[in-house]
Amino acid sequence: MEQSEPKFEKYVFVCVNERAPGERVSCGATFCGKELSEKLKEAVKAAGQVEKIRVSKSKCLDVCEEGANVMIFPDNIWLSHVEIRDIPAVLEKLGIKP
Repeated sequence: MEQSEPKFEKYVFVCVNERAPGERVSCGATFCGKELSEKLKEAVKAAGQVEKIRVSKSKCLDVCEEGANVMIFPDNIWLSHVEIRDIPAVLEKLGIKP
């Protein structure tokens, strides 16, 4: 095992988990997790911050009923009930002025 420094200043994990119909709700299937992940990635790119901020898809964060869910590290910020219209507010949490 090797230990190294993170490649990015911030990591944003957006839950895109999906479950079969009839199972527990999920960020990707019930809420906007998949679309949110893509649009947030596009917004970070448009802001010219892809060298500093990595938007990654995540599987279940186990608070599906509060979806869509976003985690920001190393700031240890948890955002729940996130919608597409919240992207400017998420960018502000990342230090990006939309």
